[in-house]
Amino acid sequence: MKSRYSSKRSNPWRKMFRRMMILFAVLLLVGCVWFGYTQFKIAQAGGASTGEKTDVGIVLGASMWGAKPSPGLRERLDLAVKLYQQGRFEYILATGGKGGSQDLYSEAEGSKRYLVEQGIPQERVLEEDQSTSTLENLLYAKAIVLNNQWDSITIVTHDFHGTRAREIAETLQYAAIEVETVESEVLSPIWHPLRESLAYTKWKWDKLWL
Repeated sequence: MKSRYSSKRSNPWRKMFRRMMILFAVLLLVGCVWFGYTQFKIAQAGGASTGEKTDVGIVLGASMWGAKPSPGLRERLDLAVKLYQQGRFEYILATGGKGGSQDLYSEAEGSKRYLVEQGIPQERVLEEDQSTSTLENLLYAKAIVLNNQWDSITIVTHDFHGTRAREIAETLQYAAIEVETVESEVLSPIWHPLRESLAYTKWKWDKLWL
């Protein structure tokens, strides 16, 4: 009698455990599906470029290494220089605030100094130096774009970053958007796309509150 009574009392706990395991399996499945979806979107790199000329190229910020742009940021800046020389835009807007106390310049100022060193006329490079995220890059840059009465932009960034950047620009209602991306030779080809899945998920959440 005692063993049968104990067995009956344990049944609710077993049922609860099974429900928890089913819930965990469902959440895991949903997480895997969402991760696959984000990686599919990221792989699109913001869509194919039409090669159309725009008013300004917006270089999305990345970290500074002391007084110099990090290798990853230099890849974006080098792409901007190439596109400027091809006549794709007449102005470059460098974005990004100061990442840390060890940085001598904001991402925007460090980027501008680098661009001028590469031969871009100083008066052709503008700065947005308050932002701390991609959303802020494009949000604060829009005020500069409108102030200069520009109608079209080319976003310059890495391939894994292109989709999120385009979606943010579209949400902020930029008039005409091109996205040009570079495949990194210095950033981890595994870590950064994986990290971008988290950033893309956060963007979808942030979008609900815009």
